Amino acid sequence: MNSPLPAAAHPVLRVPPASPAAAVAYFGASLAFHADVSDVAAALGADGDPGFVVLDSRSTAAWDQGHVPGAVHLPTAQIAEQAATLLDPAVPVVTYCWGPGCNGATRAALALAELGYQVKEMLGGFEYWVREGFEFDTWQGRERRTADPLTAPAGTDACGC
Repeated sequence: MNSPLPAAAHPVLRVPPASPAAAVAYFGASLAFHADVSDVAAALGADGDPGFVVLDSRSTAAWDQGHVPGAVHLPTAQIAEQAATLLDPAVPVVTYCWGPGCNGATRAALALAELGYQVKEMLGGFEYWVREGFEFDTWQGRERRTADPLTAPAGTDACGC
């Protein structure tokens, strides 16, 4: 029988986990910078003002293909010149782009932060908005696709996490 490898020999633990205090700082900061698609959808779907504005930082062609209902369209390259006319500096902004393989929302968040806006990035972007089964607007009207069972539980908009 093979004896198990010592924990430090496994690739996962070759670099030991951070201390609990460092983990609290890191994960706390992560939540200050990121918002989950389902949390954004729940806040937008609730009665009243969600307390933030959603910003789609993609091109006009991408916006026309589909976007979060009520989002402001402001491509990243135009943020410096147009943010002040489209956004209230007192209202936090949640940015999104295509999806987890795209850093456009991160670049948009940086550009807004440099202008003094409070900002978060919506993890998963438009891809996960659609994959989780939330309604979206296109140039042809409102659409909704069936939720992907790998991204959202059947029969509910909340994952329970």
